[in-house]
Amino acid sequence: MTAVTAGISNRRQPGRLPAEVTSFVGRRHEVAEVKQLLCGSRTVTLTGVGGVGKTRLALRVAADLSRDFRGGVWFVELAGVETPELLPQIVVEALEIRDHSASPPMDVLVRHLRDRQALVILDNCEHLVHECAVLAETLLRAVPELRILATSREPLNFVGEQTLPVPTLELPGSDRLPPESLARYDAVRLFTERAKAVLPAFEVTADNRDVVTRICRRLDGLPLAIELAAVRLRALSVHQLLDRLDDRFRLLTAGSRAVLPRQRTLRALIDWSHSLCSEQERLMWARVSVFAGGLDLDAAEAVCAGDGIAREEVLDLVCGLVDKSILLREEHGSRVRYRLLEIIRQYGLERLAEHGQVETFQRRHRDYYREMATQAREQIFGPAQVAWFARLRVEHANLHTALEHCFAHPEEAETGLTMAADLLYHWITGHSLGEGRRWLERGLAACPGPSEIRARALWATGWLAVIQADLPAARELLAESRALGERLGLDPVLAYVALYNGMIAMFDGDTERAIACYEEALERHRATGDPVGTALALIRLSLAYSFRGDSQAAIALGDECLAVADAHGEGWHKAYMMMALGVDVWRQGDLVRATELETHSLRFNRTVDDPLGVGVNLEVLAWIAAAEGRHERAARLLGILDTVWQAVGAPLSGYGHLAHYHDECVRLTRKALGAAAFDTAFEQGVRLSYDEALAYALREGEEGDDAAARDGAAAGSTAGEGPPAGASAPLTRREMEVARLVAQGMTSKEIAAGLVISQRTVESHIEHILGKLGFHSRSQIAVWVGEQADAGEGGGQ
Repeated sequence: MTAVTAGISNRRQPGRLPAEVTSFVGRRHEVAEVKQLLCGSRTVTLTGVGGVGKTRLALRVAADLSRDFRGGVWFVELAGVETPELLPQIVVEALEIRDHSASPPMDVLVRHLRDRQALVILDNCEHLVHECAVLAETLLRAVPELRILATSREPLNFVGEQTLPVPTLELPGSDRLPPESLARYDAVRLFTERAKAVLPAFEVTADNRDVVTRICRRLDGLPLAIELAAVRLRALSVHQLLDRLDDRFRLLTAGSRAVLPRQRTLRALIDWSHSLCSEQERLMWARVSVFAGGLDLDAAEAVCAGDGIAREEVLDLVCGLVDKSILLREEHGSRVRYRLLEIIRQYGLERLAEHGQVETFQRRHRDYYREMATQAREQIFGPAQVAWFARLRVEHANLHTALEHCFAHPEEAETGLTMAADLLYHWITGHSLGEGRRWLERGLAACPGPSEIRARALWATGWLAVIQADLPAARELLAESRALGERLGLDPVLAYVALYNGMIAMFDGDTERAIACYEEALERHRATGDPVGTALALIRLSLAYSFRGDSQAAIALGDECLAVADAHGEGWHKAYMMMALGVDVWRQGDLVRATELETHSLRFNRTVDDPLGVGVNLEVLAWIAAAEGRHERAARLLGILDTVWQAVGAPLSGYGHLAHYHDECVRLTRKALGAAAFDTAFEQGVRLSYDEALAYALREGEEGDDAAARDGAAAGSTAGEGPPAGASAPLTRREMEVARLVAQGMTSKEIAAGLVISQRTVESHIEHILGKLGFHSRSQIAVWVGEQADAGEGGGQ
């Protein structure tokens, strides 16, 4: 394994690791050993009892090695995965692969990782040993530069696997060591640091050293046990803590011998933590265990209140569980969420089962998230849209669990189908197209009878298939949806079927048929009063008229769509409409306005992390750059797009009729730069991270004249020092006007005031002027304007 550090010191490495919220203590020998194993083996599995610190060790090693893996270091949490078949899809999501094709998730993983030097951490594999072994072996065979670091309570047992048992923390051999010597032992250091977090004045002294040593020994040096015990110092002295541990451990000496002693020790500690909770806190602990991936206070109140817990008591109970380290507090934007360690969650589920209430609270959990899906659908076209997108992403694991519950009970399959259809926009914007389509198809298979929800689910699945470019499946789904809509008299269904049939027609190159479909959809959506469908139809109809060359109609439809969106305080459809208008304005030659439209749309799509919208925005910006003569920028943007569309899985996904513009941009840019310069700039775009790519596209971090000078320098690298005096001016009238004012020595602010336009628009004009003329500075523009005047060239285009 070769360290790769050159050229990346100022770049953010790809990958995603959870932040360490507490200090990492000790494990120096284990960290070094894992690194050494990863040098000689492509897969290493850390084994050991739950709570021994396998995950923390893996994360520390991964953080230390992050610069050695150009393809990123990725963390895949598997503790909450209850459906083995979904393992590849879970890994796809964890690696943030934006693939919306119909390919099997395993194929997506192989395709994404094939040429990458990456490290993937598979965490908590013990309940998916066979599936993880198959996945790891498949990936390692297909991806030569891949390394896998797994954590599990048992080895995965496949060829090439190296295992490293993770021991408990080192313990002192004597009670009588001086305090300064005790600090050399990791178990004591961990207890001390965590005790200081509770009691800042805590120290290991000559008076308490033997008690601290005995506590660490009684806890077998198990990190989770030590951390949980240290928290109790809020209420107990170290002597009281030791006494209570002694009592609890004696109760387990006759426990089951079918489990490891350390597991019995850990259970004793958790039993003890449980006993320190009030009766209501124990009830709350058990009930919150039905949540996967965390919960917020609203969810706790809705699901856990009742039957012994009043709604107004929930907040205090949650706070009590946070204080006792049963619930971990995490901030997500402006909201606080709570998470249980998996071993704590499993313990709670066992208690819930003892009370015979698992099914009751799983059903309450399902009902809560079913209602959330319903509300999201109802409010998705309005001012709360972005908040809903974010909330559904955070709740993805709970939504998954609720859907799984529905489909595990045949009588609730229709509820599951309704929920999956209500989450349509979540599947599209949350990088879960494949998962969403699978849930919908599962529901359709379980609910074959004619119904309104089946008809709606059919067109929803059809839309996902269109985005994935799976047109044969889309045609079948939409045909059945239309038949049901006609049979049951469902005008909204017929409206959406017409809309997506129009998209298929555009794919097929039949613009006239597409326009007919879109107009039918628009008429039906207006009649039913559906603003979502109306906006979608207007966007597509505007694009179709623009493609046909009717800019007047395209602009009028676009303006109507923007008015609809503004009337509802909506942003996502508005961003797509601005993208579509940008295409038409670009075709008309108004490159400044086209740039403004696309960058505004791109900023919104970046905010909601919508890869489809981002991809189309970048396409148009590349075409604009080529039209402006900024060919090096166009080539970089094309390189960025290569990465984006590979991740999405379908180039110009859902907008395939625009592909010829892309091809023409590539042809013209390559011709202008020459093959070698084009390939260099293209590869520069490919190498940018996602965040870097969007910042480049939006010209962030660059200001006014400096930005223009840099871009002019890029253009000048292939265009010399600009056109000679007397050459025909390649500027628009407005750009020529701005150039003359620059020649007069006016600042951007002064030009903006004089022309009654924004300063940013002035700076955009100057950027374009520099790019077209191949210049580096305003002074070159001034000289060129003078030369034009001397040569009698006064007009622009």
